Amino acid sequence: MKNKTELLLLLIVLIFTNSGFAQQGNSVAPKATTAETTLSFWDIPELKDAFVDAVPSDEKDDIPVGKLGIDGGDKAMIIKLAQEIANNKLDPNDSFLIAYKGKLLFESYYRKGRINLPHFQASATKAYTCLALGRVIQLGYLTMSDLDKPLISFLKDLDPTKFVEGIEKITLHKAMTMRSGIRISKEQRKAFEKTPAQLKGQKQVQTFLEHSAPITSASQGFLYQDDPRLVMQIIEAVVPGTAKDFIKKELLDKLGVTTYGWETDVNGLPVSASRSSMTSRDMVKWGILTANKGKWKGEQLVPEAFITKATSRILLTGDDDVYGGGTNVSNQGYGYYWWSADLKYDDKSYFCVSAQGGGGQYIILIEELDLVIVVTSHENDNSTLQIVAERILPAFAK
Repeated sequence: MKNKTELLLLLIVLIFTNSGFAQQGNSVAPKATTAETTLSFWDIPELKDAFVDAVPSDEKDDIPVGKLGIDGGDKAMIIKLAQEIANNKLDPNDSFLIAYKGKLLFESYYRKGRINLPHFQASATKAYTCLALGRVIQLGYLTMSDLDKPLISFLKDLDPTKFVEGIEKITLHKAMTMRSGIRISKEQRKAFEKTPAQLKGQKQVQTFLEHSAPITSASQGFLYQDDPRLVMQIIEAVVPGTAKDFIKKELLDKLGVTTYGWETDVNGLPVSASRSSMTSRDMVKWGILTANKGKWKGEQLVPEAFITKATSRILLTGDDDVYGGGTNVSNQGYGYYWWSADLKYDDKSYFCVSAQGGGGQYIILIEELDLVIVVTSHENDNSTLQIVAERILPAFAK
């Protein structure tokens, strides 16, 4: 009997190895070499074999770890899913991680994924900007009631005599839900870019508010545009020092995020809507912070009330306006730069919120199951939420 068991285990290993898939346990995840960390993301060589670990290692990074199947989840289901990703039967991923009840239970890397290599975040950056504003509120530089005040009341370097009509309708709440109502044509934007000096600091806001079409109730519908720039301008205006230093000191340092990228916008501030880079494990940290209602290691970094509002379904956007749709994904909506949707499994719907970036970066939270799912990719076909509904919910919904 013992020999038969050993032969079966050997057969499983051979199958996985021959398919470019090597399941690991307490082993070292792939790391970018010193030379590779200097390369453009697009020049990073692809892994020869996928790395899959159902017993993630303790990297001393303040992320508690556990064992898939022992501390939760159906190990066989998740391993099978990882094998299909490795064998290119599903959308290509660079990484795929699962935290359950605050513990990292599953970690995998494919293609350009490395444990120590920040992955570009695209629009997932908006969620970090959201949490930065929440940190501003936690420290008292703004209040929750300030979310409903005119945005221009916080920006003192503007000349309101040149504004178009209706600017007072733009609040932080409106800007956080992509409903500033600012409407500027592509031709206008191209003209602005020819004289970047007029976009430095609050001059950028001045330019937008001078050249927009009038702000009306009709124009303040949902439009996925660069409203996060307005939010970053507010952060810069109300915190001591700069927004860049504030975000580093009060969020990144608090979370222990040390290996990252965050580019500078033409206005001189951190880019608010995209162009940050985070490791997959640090994305898990952002997810756990949000899932814990703004708490990290016992400290309230972001107000619970702000997190609740930011991750609520403030408005419905329609099923075609969100990455990662599918037949089991419905009621897609938007909060403060966090998307929301209902995921269906076994005649039950689970509310999820997610930070999402073009190409396939996700931080997915399912509060009812205490799940945080992180996915990175650079060419994902946006079926991630559908895969979560079909393949991950069954492994944890008992």
